[in-house]
Amino acid sequence: MRKLLVSEFVTLDGVMQAPGGNDEDRDGGFEHGGWTLPYWHDDIGRNFFELMKNVDALLLGRRTYVTHAEAFEPMPPGNPFGDLMNAPRKYVISKTLERPIWRDTTFIREKVVEAVRALKAEPGKTIMTDGSSQLVHALLANDLVDELHLLVYPLTLGSGKRALPDRVHTTFTLRSATPYPTGVVGLHYVRQRATA
Repeated sequence: MRKLLVSEFVTLDGVMQAPGGNDEDRDGGFEHGGWTLPYWHDDIGRNFFELMKNVDALLLGRRTYVTHAEAFEPMPPGNPFGDLMNAPRKYVISKTLERPIWRDTTFIREKVVEAVRALKAEPGKTIMTDGSSQLVHALLANDLVDELHLLVYPLTLGSGKRALPDRVHTTFTLRSATPYPTGVVGLHYVRQRATA
């Protein structure tokens, strides 16, 4: 069974919306896009590359897929970050996108939970989801997430899309905590499974 891990940028008050740019996601009148940028440190990038070593599939919601595709698909071969993000197979949850805009894309248009269970049962390496708040909430609600990789940023925003859903009870075990010089803390949690 393949592992499914969720990797998110999150504020102290749980917001994950639009971490990378002003106009990334203005849903709900969100005006704080790009909140991660002042806290960048090269070690965050190095740890992300390490995390991606065993990832051969990205599972994404439509908006995150489009944002990533527009950023990474045009990057020429040899760009380390482009090579890293373009290599995995992409699975996108969408009923509205008519054609792929990123290489190696498969659409999941219905029965999402069943499709993700089937994907996890296929041979392969790790599946990663990032961004994609509605998808992440559904994955957690249906006990499909094996690991959480949260980069917690030292600020609160007061409003915005939340990384974790309300009314879902799931227990994780802390595997590691990595502080960065800019005040960000990387938290790696593993799903605690009941033992027979």
